[in-house]
Amino acid sequence: MSEVATNAEHDLKQKSLIIFDWDGTLMDSIGLIVKSMHVAGEANGFYTTDEEVKSIIGLSLIRGIQILYPQATTEQHLAIQQSYADYYIYNSTLPNQPHSQLFDGIEAMLQQLKAQNKQLAVATGKKRAGLDRVMDYSQSRHYFVSSRCADESGSKPNPQMLQDILQETGYQVSDAVFIGDSIHDIQMANQLNMTSIAVNYGAANPQVLAAENPTYQVDSPSQLIELLTAD
Repeated sequence: MSEVATNAEHDLKQKSLIIFDWDGTLMDSIGLIVKSMHVAGEANGFYTTDEEVKSIIGLSLIRGIQILYPQATTEQHLAIQQSYADYYIYNSTLPNQPHSQLFDGIEAMLQQLKAQNKQLAVATGKKRAGLDRVMDYSQSRHYFVSSRCADESGSKPNPQMLQDILQETGYQVSDAVFIGDSIHDIQMANQLNMTSIAVNYGAANPQVLAAENPTYQVDSPSQLIELLTAD
């Protein structure tokens, strides 16, 4: 390992506040998001592709719908949003489904980070009600000292949710790292010059993520776990 790489990882280990995106970063929910959007769009007479849906993951739901279906009226956008919510909520809590689970190893990582006295937080494009529901279902709420949602702080890449978490926890940008799977995540962190980790196992193509110049980039949950927890 080069001296530069060693110094970079040492710097990461000094971070006290670790902020995660949720969908595609902690929870294996991208497939359900894509399916839900297809069902919702088609129920209202609109069609899109998997890649187009993945490109808006991380934004607030209504903003994503507006981008996917610019030809639709405001009333149709709201109808698609409701159809999406109905399908997603019903299916997100079905037992023994991958989209209802944290990625393998993630909960153990959260436990280890807490044992190392790291402060953990979530910044997500979900609404508060949606985040509360999946946190409760996955029994993971107790790991996090702070969280912000798109309906509280604005849609990514607006950095307000990161600023709110910093203010609530009392940390500075230099104390924190943000981890996400979409270009909107990395763009948000970059606006604050916050250290970022892009994960390639979520919504975005690795090359597209790399073009946003994240501080680190990993291919799998196991690589993320090693990067954050290795001595």
